[in-house]
Amino acid sequence: MDTDMDLFSGANQSGKNENGYSPLAVRMRPRSFDEFIGQEAVVGKQCYLRKMIEKDQIPSLILFGPPGTGKTTLAQMVANVTHSDFEKINAVSAGISDIRKIVDQAKEQLKFYQKRTIIFIDEIHRFNKGQQDVLLPYVEDGRLILIGATTENPYFEVNHPLLSRVRIVKLVLLTTIQLVEILKQALADETRGLGFLQLKCSDEVLAAIAEASGGDARVALNILEQSSSMLSGTGGEITLDILYEIVGDRLQKYDKKGDNHYDTVSAFIKSMRGSDPDAALHYLARMLVSGENLNFIARRIAICAAEDVGNADPQALVLAMATVQAVQFLGMPEARIPLAQAVTYVAAAPKSNAAYLAIDRALQDVRSKNCGAVPAHLRDAHYKGAAKLGHGIEYIYPHDFPGHFTIQQYLPKELQGSQYYLPTENGQEKVLKDRLQQCWKNKK
Repeated sequence: MDTDMDLFSGANQSGKNENGYSPLAVRMRPRSFDEFIGQEAVVGKQCYLRKMIEKDQIPSLILFGPPGTGKTTLAQMVANVTHSDFEKINAVSAGISDIRKIVDQAKEQLKFYQKRTIIFIDEIHRFNKGQQDVLLPYVEDGRLILIGATTENPYFEVNHPLLSRVRIVKLVLLTTIQLVEILKQALADETRGLGFLQLKCSDEVLAAIAEASGGDARVALNILEQSSSMLSGTGGEITLDILYEIVGDRLQKYDKKGDNHYDTVSAFIKSMRGSDPDAALHYLARMLVSGENLNFIARRIAICAAEDVGNADPQALVLAMATVQAVQFLGMPEARIPLAQAVTYVAAAPKSNAAYLAIDRALQDVRSKNCGAVPAHLRDAHYKGAAKLGHGIEYIYPHDFPGHFTIQQYLPKELQGSQYYLPTENGQEKVLKDRLQQCWKNKK
C-alpha cells in the first residue's frame, strides 16, 4: 500500500506529523464511514459503493465532483480497508512510464501473491488521450482496478472507451448543515482538530463560514483554522469580525475551467430563455465577479438571442451583436452595463426557437435523405453555355409580380412538401407567419 495515503499517522494537537505541518482539513479527513458527513446517496449504509468498499470488492470507478466533497477521502477509505495492493499517482506529475511501472508490479502481485492492484489517479482529467488509452487493456482484463478522481465532468474529459469500463460516482456540494457539523467536529476533536484550544464559535459564525465555503469542506476547515490563528492562547472566541477580516467578500464558488463554470453558464442561458431577467442578472453577476471572459459572456447572449428569441423579436440579435462590440471597446467595469442591457432585453423579449428547430430539421434531411439535385430553374445561369444545359431558363423573377411574390417550386422534387420553418404566434414572428400563409395559400 502506498504509505503516502496514510494522511493521519503521527498527527497531534499542534498539527504536526512525520512529514511536517498538516492543515486542519487534512488532519480531519474522515477515517471511517462513521465520521463521513454528507454524500448519503453515495456512501449511505445501504448504498452500493459503501457495501463494495466494506466487502473489499471495489469496481473500477471515477469519483466526480467539486473540490472538498470527499473524493480523496473515499480513496483513503479504500486504501485502509482493501487487501489489494494500493498505488496512488497524480495525473499532474505522472506519465505513461509511471503507469507501466505499476502495471508491471500488478502482474507480479497477481502472479505470485494473488493480489489485485488498485490504482488511484487523482485529477485523472489531466491525462491526455494517449495516457488514458494505456489504462484500457489493464482495466478491461482486471489487472488494474482504477479509481479516478476529477473535478471535471468525466463525460467531457475522459475517453469514451475508458468511461464504458468504469462506474461514474457523482459527489455533490455539501449543504450548510453538513458543513456546520464538520466544523463542530473539528472544534471538538482534541487529537486531530482544534479541541485542545477550547475555542468558542457561535452557530451564526459557523453558518457564515459554511456559507462562505460554497459547499467545500476543505475551504470551510481552512477558514476555521485561519480564524483560530487570529486568536492568542486558548479559550478565545471566533467572531464575525474575525471571519470578515479573513474572508472579506463572500467566496465565489465558480471556476472558469471547471464544471461549475458550465453549470453557471447553463443556468444563465436557461434563465434568459425562461424570461427571468432577475435570475439571468444573478448568474451574469457571478461570472463577472469571477473574472469570466467578457467575450465568452457576450457570445452566449448572442446565441440565446438567435436560438431562443429568434424572429419573435429580431431586434434581440441586433442588440446582442452590438453588445459583443461594446464589451470589446469598453472593457470592465463599464462593460457590465451593455451586458446587463442585453441580458434583460433577451430575457424579457417574446420567445421563439422556430428558426433554430428549422435548421436542425433541414440538416437532418440533408444528412439522412436523398435530397436530389438543385432544380434546373434555380441553378446558376451566369456563365456561357448555362442556357444549353437548361439552367435558369424557367426561373420566375418574383419582383415582376404584385407583392413581389409568385408561386414556384424551390425545394428539390425529392423534398416537395417538406416544411422546416414553423413560425409561432409570438411577437413579430406572427407577422411573418401571416405573410407566409397569405403568400402560399394557393399553392397546390
